Amino acid sequence: MALYEHIFMARQDVSSQQVDALVEHFKSVLESNGGSVDKIENWGLKTLPYRVKKNRKAHYALMNVTAPAPAIAEMERQMRIHDDILRYMTVKVEEHEEGPSAMLRKSDRDERRGPRGPRRD
Repeated sequence: MALYEHIFMARQDVSSQQVDALVEHFKSVLESNGGSVDKIENWGLKTLPYRVKKNRKAHYALMNVTAPAPAIAEMERQMRIHDDILRYMTVKVEEHEEGPSAMLRKSDRDERRGPRGPRRD
């Protein structure tokens, strides 16, 4: 079976519990078709660089998936018809990244740095 990284964006109107329910729903779709989800990361509500279907913000979620191609195709088919999903992207990878993803490492770095002080000229 192939390894994939799958990211999707959900509408800003849904709650974080509903995003978790969406992740569980698509996880069950993959598992019923012979795949498995190795890691799930919820990146939270982020501002979009431009409007997508009249939304300025979106909930992001990452799933590291091990599945056959038909399972991925079925999950993407269901995402296409789901009203709460704005965009999704599935990328085939050679191996899954260990530890937190780059997005989570970035937010950790920003929190450690703290607020910026006054500018020095």
